[in-house]
Amino acid sequence: MQRTLPWLMLLALFWPVSLPAADIALPRDAGSHPAARTEWWYVTGWLRTAEGSDLGFQVTFFRSRTQGNDENPSRFAPRQILFAHAALSDPRLGRLLGDQRAARAGFGLAETLEGKTAVWIDDWSLRQSEDGYTILLPAREFRLELHLKRAQPPLFNGPGGLSRKGADPAATSHYYSLPQLVANGTLTRDGKTHTVAGNAWLDHEWSDSYLEPDAVGWDWSGLNLADGGALMLFRMRDKNGGTRWAGGSHRKPDGTVTLFEPGDIRFTPLRHWISPRSGTNYPVAWRIDAKGLEFELEPLMDDQENDARATAGTIYWEGAVRAREAGREVGRGYLELTGYWRPLRL
Repeated sequence: MQRTLPWLMLLALFWPVSLPAADIALPRDAGSHPAARTEWWYVTGWLRTAEGSDLGFQVTFFRSRTQGNDENPSRFAPRQILFAHAALSDPRLGRLLGDQRAARAGFGLAETLEGKTAVWIDDWSLRQSEDGYTILLPAREFRLELHLKRAQPPLFNGPGGLSRKGADPAATSHYYSLPQLVANGTLTRDGKTHTVAGNAWLDHEWSDSYLEPDAVGWDWSGLNLADGGALMLFRMRDKNGGTRWAGGSHRKPDGTVTLFEPGDIRFTPLRHWISPRSGTNYPVAWRIDAKGLEFELEPLMDDQENDARATAGTIYWEGAVRAREAGREVGRGYLELTGYWRPLRL
């Protein structure tokens, strides 16, 4: 589908970007922030093979600063821990194909660079290129090589990119997204290489205090809308399943951005799925109301549970979803559900 962006948006497609009064300045902040406690670069999207099959994919690189090693002079002291998750959603298979990596940063084997996006663990990598990003990911059950071309300027989530995560003013993150990325590349499975193309979404977020003590997890969705717009919504949950805080951003095709307050957003579960492996009960289909934007989220398939205990110590649901309005598809993206297996701790 061809989409025409206003000329003001087209001017902003090329970095560097530094918006008035913005806390986030790009490309500087596209790189690592090693002083922050936690950080992630998160890419999700929908791909279609040349044969016409729809697939979802997720690639996330995490960085976590350790405590108590700053004064240790040894080069072997683990000051930064990196880990990564990768998953492929294929309805014909009916479950995720997933893999994960973890390593301490250093010695050129696992690194995150400052000033530009360049993060890798061994032969897994996400790197900023002249016009977007490249992903190289040789996982156990598949190999994914993608080029993600920027088609829109960054979306700053919260004033200046400062995203509030709770009633405590300290519960914040620096957060921007790159929606409507144009994805092209190859997927290799079972010895066969397939050409793939589609749309993707990149989040980059870093924080010292992401979860308040009484928060157990979050529900999040990032959607590339069919009209060329972009929508990100989240809610932080308490131990009873209620909403402690909520927020989000909506960019219309003309570039107008609406930032949502907690009272603007309602998440209503429509259908649950119980994992046969972990026994976790996930609300995998939702009705969303965001200040007059009303639609339903339906998963590409129910079983999109990711067992990341080996690296992140948790199990969560993360999967490709369609957004429908009155039965008509109005967008595609991803839904993330954390803290349903056990309360999440960062």
